[in-house]
Amino acid sequence: MILRCRLAFLVSIIAANLAWAAHSFENTAIVRTAELGGSLVHVTTTYAIKALEPKASIYTVVLSPDEQEKTSWLEIRQKGRQAPLQVEAHELDAVNNVYLYNVQLPKALSTNETTNLIVETIQTHATYPWPEQAAQNDDQTLKYETDLYVLSPYKTAVQRSKIRALVPRILSYTTPEDIEFTTEIPVTKSGATVTYGPYHNIPPSSNSEFVQKHQKHVTVHYGHDFPCAQITKLKRAAEISHWGANLNINDDIVLHNGGPALKGHFSRLGYQSQTFYNRPAPTILNWFTLHLPAGIRNVYYYDLIGNVSTSRLRLAPSAPKTLTANPNQYSIMEVRPRYPVLGGWNYTFTLGWDAPLADSGSFDSKTGKYIVGVPVMTVLPDAVVEDAEVKIILPEGATDIEFFPPFPAKNQTISTHITYLDTVGRPALTFHYERLTDKHSGIIYVTYKVPFLAHLRKPLAVATAFIGLFVLAMGWRRVDTRLDTRQKL
Repeated sequence: MILRCRLAFLVSIIAANLAWAAHSFENTAIVRTAELGGSLVHVTTTYAIKALEPKASIYTVVLSPDEQEKTSWLEIRQKGRQAPLQVEAHELDAVNNVYLYNVQLPKALSTNETTNLIVETIQTHATYPWPEQAAQNDDQTLKYETDLYVLSPYKTAVQRSKIRALVPRILSYTTPEDIEFTTEIPVTKSGATVTYGPYHNIPPSSNSEFVQKHQKHVTVHYGHDFPCAQITKLKRAAEISHWGANLNINDDIVLHNGGPALKGHFSRLGYQSQTFYNRPAPTILNWFTLHLPAGIRNVYYYDLIGNVSTSRLRLAPSAPKTLTANPNQYSIMEVRPRYPVLGGWNYTFTLGWDAPLADSGSFDSKTGKYIVGVPVMTVLPDAVVEDAEVKIILPEGATDIEFFPPFPAKNQTISTHITYLDTVGRPALTFHYERLTDKHSGIIYVTYKVPFLAHLRKPLAVATAFIGLFVLAMGWRRVDTRLDTRQKL
């Protein structure tokens, strides 16, 4: 009974906040643009807002449950500013079945003052192949589903939604009926863009009554000429070595083609013919390009069978740590799997390299701490990483460990990693992530101390091992192992 009362009280507070928020702003225009891709969909929503009361500083952005489930990354900026705004995410509003995000404006608005907010999101698993199966030479077509109206707790004067494909091959799209907020054609198509709207004088829509009465579901069926690459599993191990002044990165990757599954059998002759005439099928993933750090060495790439020699690598020298250095300098690796990866197929491989520790680490003489930055992942363009594990192995004897990830992990643990020539093992930090995109290419910074005696632990262990081996050999030479020790006459 007490729990029910508390829940009812919480719901009443949320409902009261929404009712109060509806009187703070008005949307003079909302424009949503969805850039369709393969595994990822980039959505940009621009809100032109007007304050209805003085000192209005908190604007509320609303996502439906379907949008919340698909959204992997969200950032809100004020037009004309590069720095993202502070966003406070709330839990699900159980009464209206929506998710709320409170945005702190950099400056409170006075009455009738206007500004523009840009909400950028990346959606994963928002598209799916249709038909679900395709022959080796067939085109690849996908479907994208979304809601017609952008939900908002404020009145909206005009609203548009644009859905844009990469190629102007739109096979079909939903034409909504019984639209109350327009007297014009509810949807138009121009080239690769399908536009829903404009819709005028929309009341506050972030409530269950509006959703049940007016919200509609729309679908766009479009052609996509690029493979739908996905990484179902990524295990990155970054090992820091002070004695070798080296940072080793080792990635175990499970690559998946999320396009339509292959219908029938794979024809090697047909694939060779497509390659010869430079007309590869869009459903086949036969190569991709990765941007690796500059200054790396000893790059290796192998799969379950062994080394794969069909890849190409163009190394870039280490960038000097100066103000004039080019921060976008990187090595380029063209990865070619051992076999073409068709729709529904997987390919498991390992990619790794060594890099000078000085390129990603430094020493702070004031605190006596080492600072090392480890990238969360190597970005594969237009691909989602379903499950990622990033393990950072610190030097043996490291203490006072602190870490600063670029975004929160699902969970993180500290363990002990034991490898060759170790005595007590090395501290290891493990971060688990889900649904990573190209916007999650941040760096995990780790700070730690290594006492002087800890630096000597490894050479002392090696010296002790060799001395013990020599002592054992000397003792073994002095042991008489003969069965018959009687002297012969």
